[in-house]
Amino acid sequence: MPTLSIIVPVFNEERTIVAICNTLHGICPEAELIFVDDGSRDQSLSLLRAHARPSDIVLTKANGGKGSAIRLGLTHATGAYTIIQDADLEYDPKEISLLLAHAIAHPGHAVFGSRFLKKNPNLYKRFLWGNKAITFFINLLFKTKLTDTYTCYKLFPTNVMRSLPLEANGFELETELCCYPALRGITIDEVPISYHPRSLEEGKKIRFRDAWNGCLMALRLRILKS
Repeated sequence: MPTLSIIVPVFNEERTIVAICNTLHGICPEAELIFVDDGSRDQSLSLLRAHARPSDIVLTKANGGKGSAIRLGLTHATGAYTIIQDADLEYDPKEISLLLAHAIAHPGHAVFGSRFLKKNPNLYKRFLWGNKAITFFINLLFKTKLTDTYTCYKLFPTNVMRSLPLEANGFELETELCCYPALRGITIDEVPISYHPRSLEEGKKIRFRDAWNGCLMALRLRILKS
């Protein structure tokens, strides 16, 4: 059993996927890498297949959203811990080891990488305030003290992550990964991480409406589980 499984959802990332593959191979050589192509319309899948190691898992499916890709990848994870890595270059894979070390030192905890526990650039204020809004809303509803609910870097013990009744297909999965642990009394710790935001022209996909959908998801889970 590997210590860590890394799920990499991929959608139209031909410009960065080779760099992510090579970086993960170099920095996390022992990790189980699970690439899930979410119906890309560019060369992402062929590049993945060309640059993946024989031990890597490369899956492909019809386009259904980031959440659906992560949920599929989770069914193949065999590591003791699982983390999500976006296929762009906004997050630095060198910092995965920080989250893993914290998780090992705190058994049973989930560990999130927060972009707001250290000074980082931010290209678009509306994305910043969208994140702040949904983070405030989740903290209010679930009595948590998170600073960055929509961070990509969410690490869980794999058996814990797999036990969560995740259903979302889109970015609302980020909300589920915050709310279900809170409902179950699972501690979420945060560690500071670096962030290198890309522009809309470079392929940034999340939009302000995703924050609205996340708030609706949080409210639904709070009402249903009350």
